[in-house]
Amino acid sequence: MYKHLKSLILIIPTLTIGIWEYTRHEFLLPYISMDLGNWLAPLLVYLVTMTLLRKLFALMEQLQEQLQQERAAKAALEERERVASELHDGIAQSLFLLSVRVDRMEQSHAVPMGELYQSLRKTVHEVNDYVRQAIDGLRYPAAPQAQPWMESVQHLIADFRKDTGIAVRLEWELSEERMTVKEKVELYATLREALINVFKHAGATNVWIQGKDAPGAGDGWRCTVADDGQGFVFDPLSKKNGYGLKIIQDRAAKMGWTFALRRENGHTVLTVNKPNDAAFRHKGVSRTEGR
Repeated sequence: MYKHLKSLILIIPTLTIGIWEYTRHEFLLPYISMDLGNWLAPLLVYLVTMTLLRKLFALMEQLQEQLQQERAAKAALEERERVASELHDGIAQSLFLLSVRVDRMEQSHAVPMGELYQSLRKTVHEVNDYVRQAIDGLRYPAAPQAQPWMESVQHLIADFRKDTGIAVRLEWELSEERMTVKEKVELYATLREALINVFKHAGATNVWIQGKDAPGAGDGWRCTVADDGQGFVFDPLSKKNGYGLKIIQDRAAKMGWTFALRRENGHTVLTVNKPNDAAFRHKGVSRTEGR
């Protein structure tokens, strides 16, 4: 549309002066002097240009206004998605773990009630802290975490083992120096969501987490989460309630990582990979394979 408008802006004055000069020399020369014709030429071009281009400029202003409205709507939608992701990553997952602990309190008599109470109390405080941090995060830029990133991952795994009884084996050779602060935050959220997804849907007894640097001198790496659960037959990303995996997929796409989910040797393997060469990164590749 803009190309057509620019073409019209250039063509209309040229056609106007051309038609005027032809008409003047062919038909009006006996009636209009050369000086008067020279004065009338720019006036005629001005009048024709203003008459025709006013509509074009109005159309341009309308298109610009529509573009601004679309940008505002897109920004609002992206903000809603971000808030939904924040709520899911923090509050929803914490409340889910809280429900697991309540179920254990109702079903288990071997674990001392005092220990379960302290565990519940800790989770409630974590939810409260997360709500406050989420609100602050909407108002102010996020500050770097004071706790070392690898220590946070180890605490996440330890809490998951304690809450679910699922064995988790960690094989981590990924250098933190290869990751930015943003990547650490997103990868931590990915690991947390992957573990919750294993507990909710896989029925697994063992989980293996692996992180490795990509070969070469670049900043690439690969992280995998595998489990010995029941796996899947149909594409789990197509399920309406498969919100967790979709969040992981969307997060990987936004970060320029590749995402894959497959069955391999009786295990379900979720892989997030950051390509080594930044020139070949692309916005999210997903792959799902059924058994």
